[in-house]
Amino acid sequence: MPDPLVVAFVPGVTPAKWERVWRERRPGGRLELVPLPQSAALAALRGGTAHMALARDVAADDDLHAIPLYREAPVVVAPRGSLVAALDAIDVADLDGENVLPIDLLAGDGEDVVELVAANVGVAVMPQSVARALSRKDVVARPLRDAPDTGISLVWPTGASHPLCDVFVGIVRGRTANSSR
Repeated sequence: MPDPLVVAFVPGVTPAKWERVWRERRPGGRLELVPLPQSAALAALRGGTAHMALARDVAADDDLHAIPLYREAPVVVAPRGSLVAALDAIDVADLDGENVLPIDLLAGDGEDVVELVAANVGVAVMPQSVARALSRKDVVARPLRDAPDTGISLVWPTGASHPLCDVFVGIVRGRTANSSR
């Protein structure tokens, strides 16, 4: 039996549905899901400690296969009592004059940024799923209408791959247990 298939996933991605299908179809198959910041997930792929990753805004190239899975909308995270929080949705122009805190999702600093937002230091723009994962009672997330969205892809090295990568690709793509490639 091959070693477990190790799949890294970045903040905001919830691989539970794919794990559930994996366990239903492969009761003895070992799947290890590892939450990592984006830069660490991609480093784990390059270093061979992860076989696949669910990552944000990665395109296929000579080194990586990439299957786009879905797009996610951006939101503005703001302190609960702020003017931004009073709006139902926000345009980028509405953020003029606001202290927009930089967030480096590649490094995984979303939690620190939300802490600063809660302390009324500023607001932050991030994918909706990240804001949901980092939600707290003292901040709110509002849709940002005219900012670019982000995409989640399943990525893995183009070189030698784990023998179960194709099985996981099929699950993520929604193939049934009886379908063929």
